[in-house]
Amino acid sequence: MLEAAPSEPTTTITLSPLDAAELEEETSVALPELAEGAGMLVVKRGPNAGSRFVLEEDVVGAGRHPDSHIFLDDITVSRRHAEFERQGGGYVVRDVGSLNGTYLNRERIETSPLVNGDEVQIGKFKLIFLARADG
Repeated sequence: MLEAAPSEPTTTITLSPLDAAELEEETSVALPELAEGAGMLVVKRGPNAGSRFVLEEDVVGAGRHPDSHIFLDDITVSRRHAEFERQGGGYVVRDVGSLNGTYLNRERIETSPLVNGDEVQIGKFKLIFLARADG
């Protein structure tokens, strides 16, 4: 009888799907606050759950550094972790060399465009991107 070779230890991470009802409720409350073409991030999970960050500047930095526009105080977040940049009529998210990576809809990214309802994960923080379309 053949014996299986010892395998390396594995870790299983269970990701729950984005709750559409929760997103719809948050969107209906937050979007009227935004100017046309503006964007907002709402913290859905993490120590700052419920916090809202309006993307008012062309480049908004997120990280553990106290001078970050979006200050995310947790060891899983790099001091300078990610940037949200206004480009044309929309926004992109960019990882700026973080240790643990930046995730968009559960996929690790370097730079990626954002659309309304996207989930951005920075460390243990999960943020929902909300945008109000022009016109």
